[in-house]
Amino acid sequence: MAVLDLRNLPDFTVDPYPYYAKLRAEGPVHTVRTEEMERIWLIVGYEEARAALADQRFGKDWRTSGRWTESESESESDAALSANMLELDAPHHTRLRRLVVREFTPRRIEALRPRITEVTAQLLDAMVPRGSADLVDALAFPLPMTVICELLGVPDIDRDAFRTLSNGIVTPTPEQREADPVGAMNAYLVDLIEDKRCSPGEDLLSALIRARDEGGDGLSSAELVGMAFVLLVAGHETTVNLIANGVRALLDHPEQLALLRADPGLLDNAVEEMLRYDGPVETATFRFTREPVTVGDTVIPRDQAVLVALASADRDPARFPAPDTFDIRREPQGHLGFGHGIHYCLGAPLARMEARIAIGALLERCPDLARDPSGGELDWLPGLLMRGARGLPVRW
Repeated sequence: MAVLDLRNLPDFTVDPYPYYAKLRAEGPVHTVRTEEMERIWLIVGYEEARAALADQRFGKDWRTSGRWTESESESESDAALSANMLELDAPHHTRLRRLVVREFTPRRIEALRPRITEVTAQLLDAMVPRGSADLVDALAFPLPMTVICELLGVPDIDRDAFRTLSNGIVTPTPEQREADPVGAMNAYLVDLIEDKRCSPGEDLLSALIRARDEGGDGLSSAELVGMAFVLLVAGHETTVNLIANGVRALLDHPEQLALLRADPGLLDNAVEEMLRYDGPVETATFRFTREPVTVGDTVIPRDQAVLVALASADRDPARFPAPDTFDIRREPQGHLGFGHGIHYCLGAPLARMEARIAIGALLERCPDLARDPSGGELDWLPGLLMRGARGLPVRW
């Protein structure tokens, strides 16, 4: 079993796939070291990853693991933001997901299609006359940020400030960690929810405040903060990188770009291949072993931190022929880009819709779209959670 010390591998962030291939060849589970943790168990094989994502022996709530004791301090901000579906297990996760699914309906998502199309057109109207742009700043970030804010009913958010806070939590630099983005995000969401209580609307956040199941159960104040956090942050971070990574893959594979331009009917399939080939989520969020768990020939002891490498699983040749080939005609074949099991991404239909509309409109409006070499090297997101770059300079 290999031990991968990411502290000494600066090129891992730029292109982790060769490292994942080497690890998979040696076995389905390994340990890695990072600046934050001395040992993390990393599951890299497709079948093992898919099984782990659905295995309740891998818990999500770190407070129920032996890695945390009552003597450890947890700030009120940490506690509130942790009261979300991504960091809870059944039956708590089941209860929260049931309440939000009642409001986050396919009908509500489909009703957003005209608005997503309109916002995309407005952003491209502003971008196209310039001849070049950072695609993240011009389209990939503002589109999902606008959509999720309007869906939740977030008024006039300072989106640059919110982006900084979100990045400071999801893909933090050492300097951002020192600035306490969790506390600032919690304070913002507490105020937002209080405003919604006083002046409710027809938006999703107001609906979640009102939501009750058949037994009269609703979301507590902390759960509302946690729910707003995961919907706002996951609702834009994933889609930003899906759009940017997807466009980058097309530009890096001109024959595939030409194929899509010749047959726009391949767009839905192309988005699925983008999710598989270089998806926005590199690893699922932390899990913790409730008991010793055998993966392959390796026993992961109890109370160990475990990451499931979605990016590695989706390049596993045992599941995907020629996995390092970007092929928009490939059948989706059950990629793990949005996870699997009870924590499968609730917003997957919305992310897919936004990516299809944005990428389709971009290619139509910019027939000569290409990477802008004057933009310099890409600034890759740090950490193991999100896969992407902070910008994507393009020209047309």
